[in-house]
Amino acid sequence: MIIIDGQKSEKSIATFANLEQILTSVMQEKSMENRIITDVYVNNEIFSEIYPHQAEDLASDSITSLEIRSVPSSQMALDIAGEMSKVARMMESGGKNVARLFRENKESDALELLQDLLDVVRDFLAMIGDLRERYLNGSNDEFRTKTLELSDLLTEMTEILESEDWVLLSDLLEYEFAPQCETWKEITQSLHKELMDRFGQ
Repeated sequence: MIIIDGQKSEKSIATFANLEQILTSVMQEKSMENRIITDVYVNNEIFSEIYPHQAEDLASDSITSLEIRSVPSSQMALDIAGEMSKVARMMESGGKNVARLFRENKESDALELLQDLLDVVRDFLAMIGDLRERYLNGSNDEFRTKTLELSDLLTEMTEILESEDWVLLSDLLEYEFAPQCETWKEITQSLHKELMDRFGQ
């Protein structure tokens, strides 16, 4: 039996070879237009992919029940935008921690945390850019300017990382990166408000 957002589907599990085929078929339904799957329960247990296309490896004959939950993509966008200021705050805190570790001569810990931080920042910028592109007709001047400033700073930090100048890197993190994160908190709050206005909430 397949349940989609609380409603029993006419689809039969047995007509599909695996879970991925079922999910693909469900997403092609007109009722799923502009919706995003948030939760998948297989045999009453939450399913989440550990590796890409893991759903393809789950044969349909091992599935007795399937429940799919979804939300409108606009709601998902609002939820994500609402969390982005927390990410900016986390980035600011992370930058200060990395600077502190470098100053305490704990280079290996600092470098490990810095790599994680750089990954978060890149994902952060990509996510905000995607939200603006998809729901707000692209980026505005402030977003473009601030993105360029942060991208330039990341490039500079990467170059300094290669030259292993930990003192300069610490200064950049504390006195340039942290203040930029403060600005990005405001940008994300503004983005959230724009999306709320866009969706009439």
